Amino acid sequence: MNWNKLETPEKLQEIIKNSDATPVLIFKHSTRCSISSMALSRFERQWNQEKMGNVQPYYLDLIQHRDISNLIAQELNINHESPQVLLVENGKCTYNASHSAIYFDDLVGKAS
Repeated sequence: MNWNKLETPEKLQEIIKNSDATPVLIFKHSTRCSISSMALSRFERQWNQEKMGNVQPYYLDLIQHRDISNLIAQELNINHESPQVLLVENGKCTYNASHSAIYFDDLVGKAS
């Protein structure tokens, strides 16, 4: 799986804007949490780009960039969770899962 890194507020604004043309997936990961590590590992093993079409995957390290996670919650009107997977389309969060509810197969077919 080839993650794009989400590390700046400017990048967040760019990907929200670009979600009008291309769906975006954001995986928010806490490097200090074993549940988050398990969810990330399972998600990466299940990932299949063909099934996700043109969805662009982004990875956010919550420990290094908690401010961006807070901005995501504000901009997309969602509650902060960790770990958390978000699907963003047309500037809105269209899918949101956290903790043990994060499964790749649940995302398949959700993106327009």
